[in-house]
Amino acid sequence: MKQASKFRRFSRLDPRPVARGTRASQLVADTFQAYNAARLREGCELFTRKMLPRNGLVGFTLTGALVPAGLGKSCLIPLIEAGFIDWIVTTGANLYHDIHYGLDLKLYRASPFLDDVELRKRNIIRIYDILFDYSVLLDTDAFICQVIRGPEFQRSMGTDEFHYLLGKYVRQRERKLGLKDTSLISVAYQYGVPCFTSSPGDSSIGMNVAAMSLAGYQLQFDVNRDVNQTTGIVYDAKRNGRTSGVFILGGGSPKNFMLQTEPQIQEVLGLDDKGHDYYLQFTDARPDTGGLSGATPSEAVSWGKVDPARLPDAVVCYVDSTIALPLITAYALDHFKPRKPKRLIDHRDCILARVARDYKKSAFHKEFSDR
Repeated sequence: MKQASKFRRFSRLDPRPVARGTRASQLVADTFQAYNAARLREGCELFTRKMLPRNGLVGFTLTGALVPAGLGKSCLIPLIEAGFIDWIVTTGANLYHDIHYGLDLKLYRASPFLDDVELRKRNIIRIYDILFDYSVLLDTDAFICQVIRGPEFQRSMGTDEFHYLLGKYVRQRERKLGLKDTSLISVAYQYGVPCFTSSPGDSSIGMNVAAMSLAGYQLQFDVNRDVNQTTGIVYDAKRNGRTSGVFILGGGSPKNFMLQTEPQIQEVLGLDDKGHDYYLQFTDARPDTGGLSGATPSEAVSWGKVDPARLPDAVVCYVDSTIALPLITAYALDHFKPRKPKRLIDHRDCILARVARDYKKSAFHKEFSDR
């Protein structure tokens, strides 16, 4: 009895044997008992037991070539369709390569140990062990340039609005090709999920937009709107009594762009808040190098990015996102019923207006103006 009382806070490590027909979600729940496997299981539980309930806000960040590896189609699209992703911050490269799928352009599984000089001679592009023809890039570029010549693009806009409009045209092309739900940007358009790019010039999409500006086209990315819009999404959710959870795949600029919403609310705008409520990250980056990708949620507390009272709920799992994402997708779809999409893109102007109004009324703004 005395020994049992010492361990009453903990669950006994007593896994079930793996059996034929074991589901992926059951495998995670029953056999992921220790080390990074346990962190992955804890991440699955955090996502389904705390981030998704009570209509909590869930933001996803994507870095690394996840979408060209097929994870947009296999995992992210099902999560959007289930209402489990409310807004996204990603690299432009992920959305650019996503368009290949919407245009039915072919990517191939291969080996990472090929002769790149020979591949170059044959006009074959390699992303580690993914191959595609150089014409895939040219055809995607041509599609983007054709779309952004349209009159609705001849103005300044946030990257969320830009990707929403672009997704509409990808969706139209999918329908002409007889495709269904192959492109992340197309499905995000259909479900009203805002997709932001923290560095819009750092991708082939941004390169094409820049090239079109040389020809006199007027599309410009409004990065100020992006900063304020993402801040407004979090601020509006918290003021409406919802929690804010961040689901980080990798790290990099998208991670910071999502997490900086809280310092923007508290430090820059001077509005009262405590930080994001839930933090879930899959990464292979170490914290001791000082890089953002490996920065821990406890470090984020010092910046006001994460609510210190919620720090015990934060989970960091040091595992490849290409392994973790399919498992957590399967687990979530088995353990939580679909939610109604929030369609934040439909409310973007009201969301931005709310944070602007409260900032202008704040004592912080008045003090700054007086100075």
